[in-house]
Amino acid sequence: MAARFEPLPGDGDGDGPGGGGAALALDPAELSILRSLVVQLLELVGPGGSADAAPGGEVDPLEALFAEGPTEPPADPALARLLPDAYGGPGEAPDEETRRWAAEFRRFTEPDLRARKREDGLAVVRSLDAVAADGSVPGGGGVVRLDAEGCRRWLGTLNDLRLAVGARLGIEDDDTSERIIALPDDDPRKPMAMAYLWLGFLQESLLETLMT
Repeated sequence: MAARFEPLPGDGDGDGPGGGGAALALDPAELSILRSLVVQLLELVGPGGSADAAPGGEVDPLEALFAEGPTEPPADPALARLLPDAYGGPGEAPDEETRRWAAEFRRFTEPDLRARKREDGLAVVRSLDAVAADGSVPGGGGVVRLDAEGCRRWLGTLNDLRLAVGARLGIEDDDTSERIIALPDDDPRKPMAMAYLWLGFLQESLLETLMT
């Protein structure tokens, strides 16, 4: 998979150095794989908030403002990587005070964090679906074109995907990463390892594009 982001010409009014957004050409297989990964991420993150829906299916803004989330980290390692404790370092055994502060912070921030991750992921899925429905490229595939806001959402989702896949692979540090990448082709984890590499490449190319 050689897809990478390229800069779009800007009009001088954008937020980034180039101001013109980014474009990504995807073949049908790349588009399908990326969409599948994002949908799985959305399923992992789950609903964005805990507020009850108002009549008509809409979330009551007042309820959403005071909605409280959980106080404990998720049991799923991949989700825990996406929603880490705000206090205490990785691998550290937190003391009672640190646990209390982490629980309070999580209680009031996790619903919004889940909602933002879900909104970003849905925006990525919609942009991929728009390309798939375009029909201008024989056999499927096409070019995703992103403005500054779209780039921000894609960056967030690519980062979340890489963290989640890394957690599934058990990647904790550079040494673990190198061992996973060097897996033999017949190892059942190899496809996921290749996806991990590809997601990192896409994320890096988007960052480089925005700094052009």
